[in-house]
Amino acid sequence: MASEPAAKTQASDPHARPESAAEPVDFQHLARYTLGEPELEREVLELFCSQSVLYLEQLRTAMSESDWKHAAHSLKGSARAIGAWRAAQAAERAEALYGEAVQDEGLAQFRQARIDEIEASLREAEAFIASVLDSR
Repeated sequence: MASEPAAKTQASDPHARPESAAEPVDFQHLARYTLGEPELEREVLELFCSQSVLYLEQLRTAMSESDWKHAAHSLKGSARAIGAWRAAQAAERAEALYGEAVQDEGLAQFRQARIDEIEASLREAEAFIASVLDSR
């Protein structure tokens, strides 16, 4: 069947984004790493919220391609760890700007567009996390 290989790939890749991730955070994905332990989930989610702000600021202030790539890569990994797929994809697009042959002014515009996208996805994830944690 045509869909079997895709399903097997997703099942074997813990970082594969589900085709239709409706929520900003995939709690089933997170539960695999926290073993469904509510206090550990809370701790990991709170850590993500505080760290993502720092990574976003590092992107804003990146003075070199290396600084940019490091911040984007760190944010991508952090978002993937909790199943914040939209934020992870936005960070992945930002990371891809590394090393592109674009004039400085053009690069700055591309970077700002990526920062705006990341910020929107983080706000969405953080609001969702807050609502879930408040309801527990």
